[in-house]
Amino acid sequence: MSSSSATLPLSLALITQNAGSELAACLASAPFAEEIIIVDSGSTDETRRIAEQFGARFIEQPWLGFGLQKNIAVKAARNDWVLCLDADERISDALAQTIAAVFSQPENERAAAYALCRRNRFFERWLSHGEGYPDWTVRLFDRRRARWSDDAVHEKVLVDGKTARLRGDLLHASAESLDTYLAKQNRYTTVQAERLFAAGVRTSAWQMLASPLARFFRFYIVKRGFLDGAAGFAHIAIGAFASFLKHAKLYALQKRTIEKTHRGPPTS
Repeated sequence: MSSSSATLPLSLALITQNAGSELAACLASAPFAEEIIIVDSGSTDETRRIAEQFGARFIEQPWLGFGLQKNIAVKAARNDWVLCLDADERISDALAQTIAAVFSQPENERAAAYALCRRNRFFERWLSHGEGYPDWTVRLFDRRRARWSDDAVHEKVLVDGKTARLRGDLLHASAESLDTYLAKQNRYTTVQAERLFAAGVRTSAWQMLASPLARFFRFYIVKRGFLDGAAGFAHIAIGAFASFLKHAKLYALQKRTIEKTHRGPPTS
């Protein structure tokens, strides 16, 4: 974890809900942040106490979805440069050094946003291939030129300008159980299917088959996920199954709409 004590003109922004078991390690890994903003959606554990121990500003906000919730945290920051983390993520020493290097540059020479190389842990193993690594994700940005999308899940940073990559790992040290992970995939695919349906996207039985197969082939074979052993296989297999679930749920929404249309209005 980072041991840097130099303060940088950036705000560390997080959204939380019952993150007490993870939050302290996350905040301790980024001591260089000038301020900490936490937007919390109803925690009942020690999240608030831990946040206040680190001097964080703690904002209570009922859940609006990932994108909107993160934008509230970004807008609340006092600095224009923000670093957005999840409570189960940690800044490595190497990444802390490259973040510091960004702020040693004149502001007009910086990119609008920076992607961090996230390394995922699964089945107590740090993944080195497949979907688990390198998992590039934009987390450091100038809010005057970038913002989170409003997506309820799988939100992303929308950037007006150049995005660069930083060396050093963002460690995703998730300790959630397999049951919790699978339940999250089920929730996320429901939201994805509903969003796609509302946007007019349609699927087919062929896509239900092809999408998970293509995803598995890409990450297990092409991206060499097989080198991560059982953890790599399970991580990619669950991701492929999530692709199937998304298309299956979208297909179910389509069929339900067609049946209602054919049925017509009730007769008196």
